[in-house]
Amino acid sequence: MINAMSHQVLVALSREPIAEKLAFEIKDHALKHGASLHSLGGQMNNASYFYERWESSIELDANTREELRAIASRFNTDLCFLKPNLQTQEIKVLAMDMDSTLINIECIDEIADFTGKKSAVAEITEATMRGEIKDFKESLRRRVALLEGVNADALESVYRERLKPNPGAAELLAGAHERGLYTLLVSGGFTFFTEKLRQQLGFKQTQANTLEIIEGKLTGKVLGDIVDGAAKAAHLDEACRLLACTKVNSITMGDGANDLIMMNGSGISVAYQAKPVVKEKADAAFDHVGLDAALVLIS
Repeated sequence: MINAMSHQVLVALSREPIAEKLAFEIKDHALKHGASLHSLGGQMNNASYFYERWESSIELDANTREELRAIASRFNTDLCFLKPNLQTQEIKVLAMDMDSTLINIECIDEIADFTGKKSAVAEITEATMRGEIKDFKESLRRRVALLEGVNADALESVYRERLKPNPGAAELLAGAHERGLYTLLVSGGFTFFTEKLRQQLGFKQTQANTLEIIEGKLTGKVLGDIVDGAAKAAHLDEACRLLACTKVNSITMGDGANDLIMMNGSGISVAYQAKPVVKEKADAAFDHVGLDAALVLIS
């Protein structure tokens, strides 16, 4: 357990044994930036992953972190940078995004496929997730408007035929609950899907947007306030308040620009198969391991 380390800790995560050459290259490159890395116990593994930890003599800047991640990626390994003084045993909340983080699809894009407008909707979705469209609420309204007239049965078809939890999702939730974490699914997507995933995976709380349905068809409108990036962060803050803790006591996971407000300031932020703007700011970037690798970071 990483217990109130005063220095930044690097964690390498891989599905295969971590190569000695990787450890050498990481240490060598860090040294060129004035950082010496000291091993914390050598290579370890659990049922799913191999991992190794090092303590850095200085806190590494964003450019150096990206360079070290690029080295690790050549070895099919993900590299995480945990904050100095992080106390993993005090993590009490897991908050995560749904579309393309917990699950393999962007639900709105797949619903749009039933109208032949998937490419038009997906283009807006991608630009929003990359951070090119700044107003998530306006982006969502534009995309939902293109769904007008879709039969509501399409939602069930998307869930049944196209939606799959990403690798490690079930294990992550089971492990989080075993540790007594409060699990929160916060999505700019739709309640139809978050509710099914709550029942399937056991989330303690879910927050998402509600599609208006009249006479069995989508109207192209969203009911009530839209869950955007600020709302995601607010729901996390409220969950922490109810648990008498702060955002520092949370681990957050997302893939798009609208997850950054929620992720910023959390104890550990994890970018899962994420857009570059999210990876750059996150403590951990998972490209080679599954969601459940997050359990290694809090063990």
